[in-house]
Amino acid sequence: MAKDNQSRVTEFILVGLTDKPELQLPMFLLFLGIYLFTVLGNLGMIILILLSSHLHTPMYFFLSNLSFIDLCYSTIVTPKMLVNFVTTKNVISYQECMTQLYFFIAFAISECHMLAAMAYDRYVAICNPLLYNVTMSFQVCARMVGGVYGIGIVGAAIHTLCMLRVVFCKANIINHYFCDLFPLMELACSSTYVNEVVLLCLSAFNFFIPNLTILGSYVFIIITILRIKSTEGRFKAFSTCSSHFCAVSVFFGSLAFMYLQPFSVNSKDKGKVSSVFYTTVVPMLNPMIYSLRNRDVKLALNKIFQKKKILV
Repeated sequence: MAKDNQSRVTEFILVGLTDKPELQLPMFLLFLGIYLFTVLGNLGMIILILLSSHLHTPMYFFLSNLSFIDLCYSTIVTPKMLVNFVTTKNVISYQECMTQLYFFIAFAISECHMLAAMAYDRYVAICNPLLYNVTMSFQVCARMVGGVYGIGIVGAAIHTLCMLRVVFCKANIINHYFCDLFPLMELACSSTYVNEVVLLCLSAFNFFIPNLTILGSYVFIIITILRIKSTEGRFKAFSTCSSHFCAVSVFFGSLAFMYLQPFSVNSKDKGKVSSVFYTTVVPMLNPMIYSLRNRDVKLALNKIFQKKKILV
């Protein structure tokens, strides 16, 4: 037993995105810029929603939580990835790896269901506007957000507990830039059958349930919009949904490519590229998507800038 314990892996080495020396500095600068933009964009969105009273609505309550999720899971992954570009060996302990895995999965799952909650909010706003204030009351929104985080916490706990039962005894080089499920299972000495089944089942649940909610919401939204007689009314209704639809497409597209395929089919290089999209690109794009295409956000920004000018 003692010999078995001594042979177990206590730390991992993260390979990173590339092993080409000439690409290390350019990629470091690129992803540092993306991360700083992500932090400023999402933190700015949260602060803007808090300071602007006319943004204290269910839609922006969900959006502020989406920005918080994006900020968190980008922070869990990107700083460690940046270390890869400036060190010869990026070491992460077993405990740190499992912690990173847990929090990453928790926020990734939460984002899936938060996007579904936002789609339902748009459905109620467009299809049942007269009942909107009652249906989407603060209590209901708070429960929905609590449920979103709850699903993320439980899902991450299940995945992490399954990973903790896996034995790592020899190989400790993770062909990825963070501790993710597929790369870790590739290093396992023990059977990962249970992990694979749990991964496919929970991935399908956390992918299909939100997507069915989003799809169903948008079907009813489109039907309602087509019934609107005025062109201006149609354009306004479409514009409120277009930002959310863009965010959903990019996030779920990259996530599906990574997780909704058999374990043996997963491509290492393609998996890294797909991971870059939902861990770094999507968190950066979301504030841009929701701010550049949203009149209320632009109006709130203009008011804040005008107040600053008056104070100066």
